[in-house]
Amino acid sequence: MDGVIIDSEFLHKKAYFETFVSLGLDVTEEVYKTLTGSSTVNAFQKLISHFDLDEDPGELVLQKRKRYVDYFNNDPTLHLVKGVEEIIKYFYDKGITLILASSSSMGNIDRVFNRFNLNQYFTAKISGADLTQSKPHPEIFEKAAVLGNANKESCIIIEDSDNGVKAANDAGIFVFGYENPMAADQTLENADVVISDFKELKKFI
Repeated sequence: MDGVIIDSEFLHKKAYFETFVSLGLDVTEEVYKTLTGSSTVNAFQKLISHFDLDEDPGELVLQKRKRYVDYFNNDPTLHLVKGVEEIIKYFYDKGITLILASSSSMGNIDRVFNRFNLNQYFTAKISGADLTQSKPHPEIFEKAAVLGNANKESCIIIEDSDNGVKAANDAGIFVFGYENPMAADQTLENADVVISDFKELKKFI
């Protein structure tokens, strides 16, 4: 969802770094890059291990989430990724089953879907809380295929993060890498096809 459907990555990043500062942590861009696509709890678990912290990851998730929600609710410029609403409607009109598979919490997913009226197009939604593993583990996409009642050969994934692309690769599902300008640090080198505009998908589907 974040970076593919909505341009919210900058809000997440601001909320993360405010939380890092409150903990007195100096998190480099290189370290932050490795967290992209992971669930929030998984990201904080990695940081706790990396910095040898005596912190509760669940509490840090709540701190970061509160900051993000404040930004989300007070930023009138927040918008969908260019062209994504058109391609969602295109898929829907062609009778293609749409599953939202995101590491975000269901609260964040519902917040976005309600604000931009997207629920009508999607058959199911998976959040990070529904999983035992986080990207780059393939569980999220394996579960999405089951929810879509489809074999993997009939599925495609759209991802903007290297962790997400790896999860798709390991699930054995075709993946389009979307070049999100807000995530220019992601290589997408292992995607099956890389696109910079959602209109390009119409050539394939």
